[in-house]
Amino acid sequence: MDIEKRIELICRPPTEEVLTPDDLRQLLETEEHPVAYNGWEPSGLAHLGTGVICAYKMKDFAEAGLHFKAFLATWHAYLNNKLGGDLALIRKAADLFRHSWLALGVPADKDKVEFIYSDELYDDLSYWAKTMAIAKSLTIARTTRTLEIAGRKEGEAHYVSDFLYTPMQVADIFHLNVKVCQLGMDQRKANVVAREIGEKIGYWKPICVHHHLLQGLEKPKVWPIPEGQEKEAVASAKMSKSKPDTCIFIYDSPEEIKKKMSKAFCPEKTVQYNPILDICKYIIFREKPALNIERPAKFGGAIQFGSFDELAAAYAEGKLHPMDLKSGVAEELGRILEPVRRYFANNSEAKDCLETVRQAKVTR
Repeated sequence: MDIEKRIELICRPPTEEVLTPDDLRQLLETEEHPVAYNGWEPSGLAHLGTGVICAYKMKDFAEAGLHFKAFLATWHAYLNNKLGGDLALIRKAADLFRHSWLALGVPADKDKVEFIYSDELYDDLSYWAKTMAIAKSLTIARTTRTLEIAGRKEGEAHYVSDFLYTPMQVADIFHLNVKVCQLGMDQRKANVVAREIGEKIGYWKPICVHHHLLQGLEKPKVWPIPEGQEKEAVASAKMSKSKPDTCIFIYDSPEEIKKKMSKAFCPEKTVQYNPILDICKYIIFREKPALNIERPAKFGGAIQFGSFDELAAAYAEGKLHPMDLKSGVAEELGRILEPVRRYFANNSEAKDCLETVRQAKVTR
């Protein structure tokens, strides 16, 4: 595969930012199978963002010939007190994430996508040497500004462990020999730290490929979003498993999807910050060449959209009612997620993981 095709796959939506395109090209010109990674706190069920969006990029990178390391950061979840800090339950949630991505078509071949649990890394003293070197390179103020990666605001750090999170996450990158950090936009600050200090402490400057964060289904706390506050509003409105009624889990039945979608925020004639159109742009039109929406004849009958731009234009003009859009998207999501439901119905280990985590109390 030529470099142009590889770059196209890596930069394919839902990719939103690359730091930097020139560095990415140079890497692909010098390494045949560089290591890329994403890391997750296993802390609950997988929704469209954690599941589908992340699976897309894993598949894109594997197809582009990179060796992708899917890092299940159980100890980060423990530091962040996810699932009550119960490590046994957190490890069960890690198994659930692994099964979830396999159900979504992520390659099981470890030469393409390798699942790594943090327990496998942290017995190695050299990992902690890296963590210490990184911690010595970071001021308290700089580390405080990265707290977003752990889902916290700058004033919400109350324990020493809160400040361990960033040095450990950056150490993960160098210990795993990662050349491309492929995480969500909410993890950008940690990856930028790795770029800033990597060469200074004897490593390298990793490339960052950040993907889009899907919006949750609820109305943003402030609407309309004030000019200049877009970044903060989008970050606070991202889909979250701790708000189960405002996100679509990949295991949801068609009926559950329809119920959630019927209550979803979907402002009429508004394209920007519309969570239903967000799903259309990053999932429906990734999976399907067209979106078909059934409507009663008195409301115009069935209608088809051959691209997201076509759908967005029609919606902005009021040619498509929010309820019709939500109904059509719910139908498509039900079909897209059918292989996941089938996988969990037929795999006893996966089913046990799902039931165990479903019964657990999920925290922010």
